[in-house]
Amino acid sequence: MTDIPPGAPAWVDLVTSDLQGAVRFYAPLFGWAVADADRQAAVDGHLVFHQQGKPVAGAGLGAGPQRPPAWLPYLATDDVEGVCRRVTAAGGWILTEPVDAPGSRRTALFADPAGASFGVWQSLGMPGAEVFDVPGSLTWSELATREWDGAKEFYGSVFGWAADDQPMGPITYTTWQLDGRPVAGMMPMVGGDWGDLPSHWMVYFAVTDTDRVVAEALRTGATLAVQPTDLTRGRFAVLTDPQGAFFSILGTTPP
Repeated sequence: MTDIPPGAPAWVDLVTSDLQGAVRFYAPLFGWAVADADRQAAVDGHLVFHQQGKPVAGAGLGAGPQRPPAWLPYLATDDVEGVCRRVTAAGGWILTEPVDAPGSRRTALFADPAGASFGVWQSLGMPGAEVFDVPGSLTWSELATREWDGAKEFYGSVFGWAADDQPMGPITYTTWQLDGRPVAGMMPMVGGDWGDLPSHWMVYFAVTDTDRVVAEALRTGATLAVQPTDLTRGRFAVLTDPQGAFFSILGTTPP
């Protein structure tokens, strides 16, 4: 068993085309440290970001013409093979077969029936991120999908999630519940604002001051996809890093 309940967010990982460029961008933006970055990157093309001296996120090479840079959430499991069986039975795909990082984790990557990618994380000594919901750490994961009803069936079958639907203006927003606790969200991709963007998972990092982080990100090569906007939970914005990976930030400090 992992220390994080199966089905709950355990980790977030960046697939990028420029690993050292990602370090130069994200480390000062979120106050992340990278221990022995050059040595780790040379070994397997992957490194770990630390916040408050604890692992908080990862980044690795692998982006290319067929796989654009992206942040992917990983959900905890104590049985990767079991998830593989449930994913395929529910109409999803295995993108990367289970692989071990000895002494750390066993992971696999999947796509849901609408094509949104995500991973699972089984602890082999490293339970996942050790910091959540503080500035510079993962605070929320959200599925944007064109197959809203199908997603309910899929994630309910694979992870035991229950869908709590609430009206939000012209749409209905879903909060995924696991044993009565919110673990993620879901936004239906309706209307023309989405263009031809495919179904995807979005990760949110907590920040103290959304507008300040946006300004710093733009100064260091990011582009702004969604302007800072006030929500009930706080002030959010969507950015694209210099390599093209989308991510969101969520703060509580007003402008």
